[in-house]
Amino acid sequence: MISAARLAAIARWSHDLPEGERDRARRGIVEKNYAAGSYICHLGDRFDVWTGVIDGLVKLSTSSDSGKLISFAGLPAGAWFGEGTVLKGEPRRYDLVALRETRLALMDAATFFWLFENSVAFNRFLVRQLNERLGQFIGLVETDRLLDAPARIARALAFLFNPELHPAVGLHLAITQEEIGLLSGLSRQATNKALKLLEEAQVLRVERGGISIRAWGELNAYPMRENR
Repeated sequence: MISAARLAAIARWSHDLPEGERDRARRGIVEKNYAAGSYICHLGDRFDVWTGVIDGLVKLSTSSDSGKLISFAGLPAGAWFGEGTVLKGEPRRYDLVALRETRLALMDAATFFWLFENSVAFNRFLVRQLNERLGQFIGLVETDRLLDAPARIARALAFLFNPELHPAVGLHLAITQEEIGLLSGLSRQATNKALKLLEEAQVLRVERGGISIRAWGELNAYPMRENR
């Protein structure tokens, strides 16, 4: 169980809930730390909690039959994920890895389903989130087929900077080039070269300690714009 103040600090979706629903939500959440490089769960594991990233960076990935590592998305602080798996009551279809020291908020399934069945505000949030994520993953499939390093990185960063999914990020994200490479499935050399091309295209700026953007729409449109 966490406090009402803690819930408000780590879950922006809770701000729209009435007091009784916020109280139910906080009573169903615990926090847990994960070391850098550790697996939060593996493909096929039962991980029956709805999850929020309080601090750190999480990667969703899997491996193809040929052994190729496929990175789906990175999840920064403020992201909440896993609602589809909880709703369907199925094992995880991906690996979850903490790329750096990470602290997670874990909501038990009983609390999640109570909110799902009783809260209009919570359901509105879920619909917006699922719709936004669907669009992002469609773009991810398109980019993966292009096999273009700058496009891969632009898409991976656009997911992290998405203002609907990760409103706490804003226009600057503390992230290393190594982490960007891990999220994009690229070597450090290829990542560095692609970031320079994206910087020349004026869709982002590489800074000490992270990446800054002018506007999320410009970054998100980069692969489509460059391949017309």
